Amino acid sequence: MKKPVLEVNQLQTHFFTDRGEVPAVDNVSFEIHSGEVLGVVGESGCGKSVTSLSVMGLIPKPPGKIVGGEILFRPQQDEGEKEENLVKVSKKRMRQIRGNQIAMIFQEPMTSLDPLYKIGYQIIEGVRNHRAVSKKEGRQIAIDMLKLVGIPRAEEIVDEYPHQLSGGMRQRVMIAIAMACDPEVLIADEPTTALDVTIQAQILELMKKLNREKGTAIMMITHDLGVVAEMCDRVVVMYAGKVVEQGDVRTILKSPKHPYTQGLIRSLPKMGKRESRLYSIPGNVPKPGSIKNGCRFAARCPAVFDRCYQENPELIEMKEGHACRCFLYDSKEAEVSHV
Repeated sequence: MKKPVLEVNQLQTHFFTDRGEVPAVDNVSFEIHSGEVLGVVGESGCGKSVTSLSVMGLIPKPPGKIVGGEILFRPQQDEGEKEENLVKVSKKRMRQIRGNQIAMIFQEPMTSLDPLYKIGYQIIEGVRNHRAVSKKEGRQIAIDMLKLVGIPRAEEIVDEYPHQLSGGMRQRVMIAIAMACDPEVLIADEPTTALDVTIQAQILELMKKLNREKGTAIMMITHDLGVVAEMCDRVVVMYAGKVVEQGDVRTILKSPKHPYTQGLIRSLPKMGKRESRLYSIPGNVPKPGSIKNGCRFAARCPAVFDRCYQENPELIEMKEGHACRCFLYDSKEAEVSHV
């Protein structure tokens, strides 16, 4: 089996503020293989977007900084290229990789697209930064990409401005920009947020098509477990900057082990079942760095006991490919081992 195209090991991203050092991402590890869709789920404030920005080299400095760990990128298309640690590469090299071999679809297309430039120019700009193409060739690439993502009247849309398009079409343009250079890794940060369900289904179908036909590895950041069930092969569940559970999508959705994952799944409304009140996990995600000792989910956990407030749980392997960060499974009887 080939090595993963992207491997994140013990990533630590901190922000340095007037109130001290804040660990937004704390020893996060995961990997993505070519042709795979990895879902990263959790509530707002769990470190999902900061993890993706760390991979892209877009953490603002100051106040942010990657203080530990490594991000290994292994290009699969060109056998001559070697493994690179994106934490240590130069700014120039990172600019060559970003948008070309690793691309990102940002959460809000209206703030990510420049309102002063036409759609075609914004697609062409990324292509011409990485490839030697003329304006005429670039324009044709832009039209072809708009057609690929299902935008009608591509020859006309290429000369329009972002404000002239609907939210769904702007999101398709963002996907077209990200896919223009045929990247090996595509990071999608909540790509269907604020879109109606019909457009959401079309965007997800488009991403599945790109993944299937081009073998693009996709890192799907979302809080929607319905999207995870529809799109993903494996899932990483994050809470307060840490990975609390990871495994294949069927295992996570059918047999979740961590109380947080169980709470997320229990929060979903069930078809055909009427309830007077939907379940929600009590409390809120703690501020990064506010909990020094103990499990970060302890204050909200229905299965909490004394040890949870005193020690930090390790990620424990339940079975091959499935791991959970919880003291409930840290025993000899469970026949589990530390990762």
